[in-house]
Amino acid sequence: MGKLAVRALRAVLVVVLAGTVFVQASMVWAFATHQEEGSLPLTPLRVITILGMASAQVTVVCVWRLVTMVRRGTVFSHAAFRYVDGVIGAIVAAALLWFAVTAINAPGQRDDPGVTVIMAGVGVAILGVALIVLVLRMLLAQAVARDVEAAQMQAELDEVI
Repeated sequence: MGKLAVRALRAVLVVVLAGTVFVQASMVWAFATHQEEGSLPLTPLRVITILGMASAQVTVVCVWRLVTMVRRGTVFSHAAFRYVDGVIGAIVAAALLWFAVTAINAPGQRDDPGVTVIMAGVGVAILGVALIVLVLRMLLAQAVARDVEAAQMQAELDEVI
């Protein structure tokens, strides 16, 4: 990975992380200072928003660690799997949260059920992204296996020589 690509990716990750932390802090501030009489501070959509931001933060941290491993040349190791699994888990969590938003929104869309269908389609697309990352994980597993095999063959060759 080139230095420019790494810097650009890290800049995007910092903006996303800062943005999600800002939104979460703003929500906490709003809960603490603007409570209305008789209203619940944590509605289902607010809880889903907080959890959605957390899933984005998990993804950002895992991608940051993977980029660090790429720069060090250690990404083709078993240590990378936990970060890839973290990304997959966060994406699946985001999809489930989106399905929850769709279910909460569905009763209000009785006159136009197409909105609910479109929202469900977006949830399926999010799950599709998780499947793409799963395929990439399988490719990483193959690369790690080949790397281990090559190291063993090199060791055997060194013994012969």
